[in-house]
Amino acid sequence: MSEATHGASRAGKDNPMKEVRVVKVTINIGVGESAEKLVKAEKVLELVTGKKPIRTISKATNKDLGIRLDQPIGAKVTLRGKTAEEFMTKAIWTKDNKLAGYSFDQDGNFSFGVPEYTDMPGMKYDPNVGIFGFDVCVVLGRRGDRITKRSRTRAKVGRTHKLNPTITKQFITEKFKIELIE
Repeated sequence: MSEATHGASRAGKDNPMKEVRVVKVTINIGVGESAEKLVKAEKVLELVTGKKPIRTISKATNKDLGIRLDQPIGAKVTLRGKTAEEFMTKAIWTKDNKLAGYSFDQDGNFSFGVPEYTDMPGMKYDPNVGIFGFDVCVVLGRRGDRITKRSRTRAKVGRTHKLNPTITKQFITEKFKIELIE
């Protein structure tokens, strides 16, 4: 194999392992208490995603906020595959297809907030629920990233295979037509 051909295959265009993809999208509402407000937040997540949410539990006691250890304080839904991509495009549409540059972390993942669930397409205000906003966290990755998380024969991912904010921003702008605000 010539050097030119070898270098072209490493560029990521022909290599399916170098494709960036949406691994999962997590939608989260934190309410800070385990009363009626948490039940309403769960109802909002079920309306928006169509999936049954699970409760998030506090990991520490905070007397100033009135939170005890192992108390339910929020709810979340995790989406994967096609449903994750569809939900992400709808949620970014509520932000006018614009994302801030500071929304990206060093691993190439990003998150943003939707101030009101009624901003989502097809959602109407329900006076029994009230107004809730939610956070959307998007995890991006490449094929083969699982080796860092599996329990058996865990290994490291090579430097050229890892994602960074530059690669992620390029992927997001090309695939989802999102404008980045720096």
